[in-house]
Amino acid sequence: MIPAMSNRSVSRVVALEDKLLELPQIEASTDHVLHAGIYARTITLPEGGVVIGALIKIDTTVIISGDVTVFVGDEPFKLCGYNVLPAMAGRKTAILAHTEAQITMLFATSVTTVEEAEEEFTNETEKLGSRKPGCVNTMITTGD
Repeated sequence: MIPAMSNRSVSRVVALEDKLLELPQIEASTDHVLHAGIYARTITLPEGGVVIGALIKIDTTVIISGDVTVFVGDEPFKLCGYNVLPAMAGRKTAILAHTEAQITMLFATSVTTVEEAEEEFTNETEKLGSRKPGCVNTMITTGD
């Protein structure tokens, strides 16, 4: 499980985020699927890549495929292979990819657009890679 984080732990990830923003950034893409009342977003991290997630305000499910280290508090943990994890609201994770990794977050929703789904899971939409200039977004929406 990916737990909720204390304010102190979130602050530590924010400090890491601030430091990483001083470094060259990798080009990221986000694949979105909005279908049958489920929103899923997937990013692919190259080996050695790091992603800092937005502060998540709802419970979700996270699927990670690859070898990664996840920072959610005082103790990082390593995941290898394919993992399906319940992930609690109140988290801002940092993930380091040891191999190429795909990270998918999904949750039930009644919204009909990707933008609405993004606003449903975070108040930090301006920090989302999918909202950055030059980002690549692939979207599948069925209107269900």
